[in-house]
Amino acid sequence: MSLKTLVKNSLKSLNIATNGSTTFSPAQFDADVMTTYGRFPIALTKGRGSFVWDDQGRRYLDFVAGIATCTLGHAHPAMIEAVTQQMQTLHHVSNLYYIPEQGALAHWLVEHSCCDRVFFCNSGAEANEGAIKLARKYAHTQRGINNPLIITAQASFHGRTLATITATGQPKYQKNFDPLMPGFAYVPYNDIAALESLVAELDAATPQVAAIMLEALQGEGGVCPGDAAYFQRIRQLCDEKGILLILDEVQVGVGRTGTLWGFENLGIEPDIFTSAKGLGGGIPIGALLCKASCAVFEPGDHASTFGGNPFACRVGLTVCETLESENLLANVKLRGEQLRFGLQRLVQQYPALLEQVRGWGLINGLVLQPNSTIKSVDIVKAAIDEGLLLVPAGPQVVRFVPPLNVSADEVQQALMTVEKAVALLVKREHAE
Repeated sequence: MSLKTLVKNSLKSLNIATNGSTTFSPAQFDADVMTTYGRFPIALTKGRGSFVWDDQGRRYLDFVAGIATCTLGHAHPAMIEAVTQQMQTLHHVSNLYYIPEQGALAHWLVEHSCCDRVFFCNSGAEANEGAIKLARKYAHTQRGINNPLIITAQASFHGRTLATITATGQPKYQKNFDPLMPGFAYVPYNDIAALESLVAELDAATPQVAAIMLEALQGEGGVCPGDAAYFQRIRQLCDEKGILLILDEVQVGVGRTGTLWGFENLGIEPDIFTSAKGLGGGIPIGALLCKASCAVFEPGDHASTFGGNPFACRVGLTVCETLESENLLANVKLRGEQLRFGLQRLVQQYPALLEQVRGWGLINGLVLQPNSTIKSVDIVKAAIDEGLLLVPAGPQVVRFVPPLNVSADEVQQALMTVEKAVALLVKREHAE
């Protein structure tokens, strides 16, 4: 049987025609797939650049980008070439052997960050798990701490594994999953007095604080940028007490904020940071990076079957190199300024509904008034109806995270569309 026949038979079994059209059943999907997501009622089947299409052929401007993941948009030529060549060459082998593509991506990350060592995995949650393990081993072996504690922030988000939902300072993610992992304590974000007080309390009798783990900008917590003075004092405090500073760069890293790493906006360097999402441009990959001073993992301490395989690392390196070759950091800054300016005008137009705009680069939040009866999901749904994809960041914030190569015309189109969606919602509410 020829390869062409095999492909046709496989497509037929999946109800996918050879012309690319699909027969999709939401009811069958819901019958087969666990209901862990509240899905919007569209089925996306194709993407190119900053646009995606659904199974009905309708086009949408994508300002979700896989939730800050599709760094280069959809079907970027460099990614197509990379995945094609690598799949034809070697896509997976065990970490029992040297993997040249892994070494090349690790070298790029070391050369373009403050860190010296890299561990590869599959996701942001896994990268953060690795950071937690690394901090605990460092505390035990280098500082003699028997029961190490890690301080994280309220309203943070670090993943969905048992350890990372415990690290996540949002009770809604922890409900019904107790008993949670021990070893975490929480403080308000951007509140240095509260942090200093908690460290003093926890370390009063004997040192317990192993690490402070924070996001440079809280994404799921409402697109809340970190305060530079706050982070600089934390860096000083960590240096004074031997505490490790871990920064979760899963959502804001790899150029999203207009700098390669989010912490560059704060004038500090972490001891450890994590990356995922945008690093693979939509292909699963995660990375844990650390300075040589805390690289205490030894053979057998940590592992990942798929982490760092040739396929994922070739794509990751392609994303990173394309950021440089296409000068995308400059585009992120320009398009971010354009987007915030337009959203601020919308706030001025609807002050009873909208409170403010906040963010860095191309991660921005449109913040609703606290007493508004219209919620972020209402704006997201109205925008979908008008052909624009957005994502909530909690009930009061609409998040804008387009591909980093989004154009000025596309940003303008998004602004016009969200303005139309807001106007329709306000008109509907007044009519009621």
